[in-house]
Amino acid sequence: MKQVRIENVNKKIKLEDVAELAGVSKATVSRVINRRGYLSQKTIEKVEAAMAELNYHPNVIAQQLHTQRTNVIGIIVPTVATPFFGELTAELEQRLFKRGYKVLVSGALNDPGKERQYLQQLLGRQVDGLIIATHNADLPEYQHANLPIVAVDRFLRADIPVVASDNYAGAVAACEALIDRGARHIIHTDDLSPLNAQDTARQRAYEAVMQAHDWPAYTYPSLPDPVQNRASLQRIFTEHPEVDAIFASNDLDAATLLDLALENGYAVPTQLQIIGYDGTQTTQRLLPQLATVVQPLSEMAARAVELLEAKLQQQATPTEVVLPVQVKFGRTLRPLPTKKALPKQK
Repeated sequence: MKQVRIENVNKKIKLEDVAELAGVSKATVSRVINRRGYLSQKTIEKVEAAMAELNYHPNVIAQQLHTQRTNVIGIIVPTVATPFFGELTAELEQRLFKRGYKVLVSGALNDPGKERQYLQQLLGRQVDGLIIATHNADLPEYQHANLPIVAVDRFLRADIPVVASDNYAGAVAACEALIDRGARHIIHTDDLSPLNAQDTARQRAYEAVMQAHDWPAYTYPSLPDPVQNRASLQRIFTEHPEVDAIFASNDLDAATLLDLALENGYAVPTQLQIIGYDGTQTTQRLLPQLATVVQPLSEMAARAVELLEAKLQQQATPTEVVLPVQVKFGRTLRPLPTKKALPKQK
């Protein structure tokens, strides 16, 4: 790296000084600052080292006036306190940061009024785009927001692309895993909000499988408050002592059900099988024995960021991206029954 001598310590450092010290052009320094175009890691490191040595700070306001961009993306999720949305937010933030964006995160707690306030604040801060993973699709701001938006597992409006896992196929696979292992009295837990498209798909799949076997379908509500949710899930054991399997639409419900099963005297998995949904890294570390449907969370975040970047560049995007899921066969499921060998013919 070249040596740049600054005669006057009070002199304002300019882009030219950074370029000279790093041995690159002004355009390259600008691309590094804005993370635009192809840049090698060596070039990024040289420019950032020069900026640090000179204590150079880009004029953000001037950049925004020139580019009409803030390089800020808003993310609205129900909460970052649950494993799924916490990990999703972390994945989104990391990928956006690598592309040169700053992130503002809002947790709406499934409260339409709170979500609307956060949305208005984000729009007022002139964010370049939004990634939305909340339930309240009918807010008027979503219908009239004139900026790039990508939704995760939520339908907002026809021109807003959605990134989702294959919730219907995942729910069918969960139910079939239970049935293959002898379950006949399967109960489902779900977020019964009419605006929750992802869980509606899981519930529809569960009901379709039950109908195909001519079995009754029972869905119990999954509630956001942990105390109320535990009471709701306890009703399963009180009202359906014959239950021999539960398909929970999230792993937090599955964890609560594991605890309640022990309290109610059910041995897992011999008397009661349980399978969850999400398969986050946090849950798999804390409950490695839990069977669950694993959503491709990292890939969902990657595709959401790719779609948002495409919309920012006014490129065409698909209306929906559906990604496959995988079933993790944990110890809360019984082993598959072994097929008896047919007797040899004499």
